[in-house]
Amino acid sequence: MTVLAGLRGLTIAAVAVTAVLTSAYLLGSSSAPADRAAPDPTPAPAPGPPTRSGPDPDLVPPPARSTAAPSSPAGAPDPDQLDPEQPDPEQPAARLPAYAPLAPDRSGPHGTRRTSGSAAVALTFDDGPHPVHTQQTLDVLRQFEVKATFCLVGRNVVAHPELVRAIAADGHTLCNHSWSHDFDLGGYPTAAIRADLIRTSEAIRAAAPGHPVSYYRQPGGFWTPAVVEVARELGMTSIHWTIDPADYFQPGAGSITATVTAQAVPGSVVLLHDAGGNRTGTVLALRSILPNLRQRFLVDALPPMAEPADQRSRRLHLRTGQI
Repeated sequence: MTVLAGLRGLTIAAVAVTAVLTSAYLLGSSSAPADRAAPDPTPAPAPGPPTRSGPDPDLVPPPARSTAAPSSPAGAPDPDQLDPEQPDPEQPAARLPAYAPLAPDRSGPHGTRRTSGSAAVALTFDDGPHPVHTQQTLDVLRQFEVKATFCLVGRNVVAHPELVRAIAADGHTLCNHSWSHDFDLGGYPTAAIRADLIRTSEAIRAAAPGHPVSYYRQPGGFWTPAVVEVARELGMTSIHWTIDPADYFQPGAGSITATVTAQAVPGSVVLLHDAGGNRTGTVLALRSILPNLRQRFLVDALPPMAEPADQRSRRLHLRTGQI
């Protein structure tokens, strides 16, 4: 019995060892081919048109802006070597005023000026030049030896440049009154306002070379901060008015004369018109207004501001608070 039990134990052990070896062989033979034959998880691309190499431009951040100064093209002047007294030939003349505008006047709309800046009464004429009424106005002013300020509309300047030259030759001050007398100009984008004012000033300068365009007046008095700021950037003082006899409604010479002579005080700016309608009444009124005002006040044009501000102030005998 003992021998049989020992043989039975050896048999069972042999069977168990055989089973273990068989299982190991089977496992090894099944896993190795699987590792070697594992398919690529990324499928091969289908044939198609060639693609550009490099990163996807839609995913690439924009390049950082260089802070280095760009090199000047061949033949271009070095900006560091330019004479500061000479205008840049690449810039329009209207962007390079040779004078500084007067300081803002807190009493005017959006910082516009309502006074002449001195004791003088200043007559201003809007909307010209006109082939009939502007010449008549000049004749009366010449007769009474009075200088005034003419606020000129660009398209009228182009139509009658000879009258602009006559205005300048008589010593009157030139004022920009926009290109087409657009009441809404002040509400346009800044770039549009700037383009309008530059176009008008350049037309005036082309008609009367060498004469500064020192002032800007917004058509209808519809001022906005934007139009005042653009005018100032271009070297122009925005000028409003103190006295408005409403001559654009053609109330008659008597009414125009009565309003101006009754309301005039030192420093007044008088709004009149030499175009934009029949201005016969205004011209007739001038024959009464001018001798009346000259007896009581200095009557003069707004200063053309071709001088440095400190010299201009001394010449006009400005009082504290006037500029």
